[in-house]
Amino acid sequence: MSDEPWGFAPPPFKAAEALVQLQRALRDQGLKERERGFEQAGKRVLEYELGEGQIAIRLAQRLQTNTPNWDRFALKSAADQRKLLDEVKKRLARWRDED
Repeated sequence: MSDEPWGFAPPPFKAAEALVQLQRALRDQGLKERERGFEQAGKRVLEYELGEGQIAIRLAQRLQTNTPNWDRFALKSAADQRKLLDEVKKRLARWRDED
């Protein structure tokens, strides 16, 4: 296999546009948006902060009423965004099964 470049680069990550897409996808999953984050059944499950060229994400490890433990993600590409959405879907399914 050769180490030659493919001749093209991925498109630049536009964090503001990606945030709009992410918000829409999370609402489609049934989450309610509130103050730079999302909730399920009144429990905080995700928080975000738009940064320079990236989106900082905190995703709850478990669905709790108290202060949750967070996993942190940095979205710097469309691939990172897809991975996060897959992880959110897995956790939502797990939390629904636990109830």
